[in-house]
Amino acid sequence: MATYDVEAHRRLRVRPGMTGLWQVSGRSDLSWSEAIRLDLYYVDNWSMLQDVSILAKTFSAVVGSRGAY
Repeated sequence: MATYDVEAHRRLRVRPGMTGLWQVSGRSDLSWSEAIRLDLYYVDNWSMLQDVSILAKTFSAVVGSRGAY
């Protein structure tokens, strides 16, 4: 059974959605620790404006395939 460290576990406080900050910030180009850092930033600094910004960036991240394997 896999376990998470304290930081990785803390990111689970937010229910998963269709996109996220790390997905629009580089996806697979990011290291695991960078992805965790971005998720924790999101958890600690949540705002509706940030969600709207992430949603707007999702389209270009998907269409541009930036950070995709």
